[in-house]
Amino acid sequence: MFTPNLLTANDRAGQYPDSYYAATANATAPFAKLEGDQTCDIVIIGGGFTGLSSALHLAERGYDVILLEAHRVGWGASGRNGGQVGSGQRREQDELEQMVGRDDAHKLWDIAEESKDVVKALIAKHNIQCDWKPGILHADHRARFVEHSRTYAEKLQTEYGYEDIRFVDRDEMRAMLGTEFYHGGSLDTGAGHLHPLNFALGLADAARASGARIFEGAVVTSYENQAGKVTVKTKDGGVVSANKLILGCNGYLDALDDRVAKRVMPINNFVIATEPLGDDLARELIRDDVAVADSKFVINYYRLSADKRMLFGGGETYGYNFPRDIKAFVSPHMLEVYPQLKDVKIDYGWGGTLAITMNRMPFFEKIEDNIFTASGYSGHGVAMATLAGQIMADAVSGTMERFDVMANIKTPVFPGGKMLRFPMLVAAMLWYSIRDKI
Repeated sequence: MFTPNLLTANDRAGQYPDSYYAATANATAPFAKLEGDQTCDIVIIGGGFTGLSSALHLAERGYDVILLEAHRVGWGASGRNGGQVGSGQRREQDELEQMVGRDDAHKLWDIAEESKDVVKALIAKHNIQCDWKPGILHADHRARFVEHSRTYAEKLQTEYGYEDIRFVDRDEMRAMLGTEFYHGGSLDTGAGHLHPLNFALGLADAARASGARIFEGAVVTSYENQAGKVTVKTKDGGVVSANKLILGCNGYLDALDDRVAKRVMPINNFVIATEPLGDDLARELIRDDVAVADSKFVINYYRLSADKRMLFGGGETYGYNFPRDIKAFVSPHMLEVYPQLKDVKIDYGWGGTLAITMNRMPFFEKIEDNIFTASGYSGHGVAMATLAGQIMADAVSGTMERFDVMANIKTPVFPGGKMLRFPMLVAAMLWYSIRDKI
């Protein structure tokens, strides 16, 4: 029996966390509770970007779709993250060329570019009000990384035809960010950032308008697959029968399917939001209102909100529980970059559970003939998880080309399997945290 510890360890049932995103969420009509037995063509577990995008794209194709979300749509990492819509995959293209060869690396780049296009197209098509802004600045916290940033930007320009990225030297970086913490990097104007919860709510509204049936408060306890029929059972006694199943649970999968869990591991990430800073200070900190992601292995990622707050993500933990004081946990990371914010009030601090894989590439798999999964976006999921929904719709409809490109990336099992993955990761991350300081 599946015990949903990750769903309840740090949050109240059916309630969004006390985050800046929840406080500024767009109004949307409530979704129903699952009652009794239901049937459909395709049942989806998980109401984040993967599940919502799958529901939308399948419903648009005429499928009868039911989506089950344990809490609220966008409740998990999809509604809590840094909101960055980045280019490429989680791994850089030179690394992918070594992993899968040049031809497949180019296919992976093209798929990643499609993921940004899908996000922008959905925002435009469904008039989703989610504060879209262009630009991500990749900032090097060590001088020894700068030459790689230069050569990698040139590689994307010359070998991948990507003209929206350019190298940024030390002086320009410090003018753009108002901090002496960084030594150079690159600016990607083809990438961007958004309010992730409002984007998720927009997807949910669009899916509902297209005919998908979305149920909140539907905690799935188990599922069975017999004779080509999937039966999904929920904590409150509801049952959904379907021809096909999509698992879109990501970091909250827990023990629902060990075949996925041994390759996809949850970790916790944290964000704080300051009080509104005003136009002058905001422009001093991030001159061009782009998002920032730095070169630390445990990455700092930050940007300005629509009302000129600093939204700063930093630090992570492994296991089930969040720190007691998230604001105090994240603030030192922010002050290391921006010591001038030491007297600024922190209005919000929240955490979320995402999922990583050993190779930091998403795990796409056709588990059985009628069961599909995509997860483990490793901090690069806003665009890729949204595209995953479209890819799932293709796969369910019988078009496997993009699904197969993603699924052909071999995702290793975590050493020690599900039981020992946490202590193994903690040991590894301790080493990387030391490396960040060197």
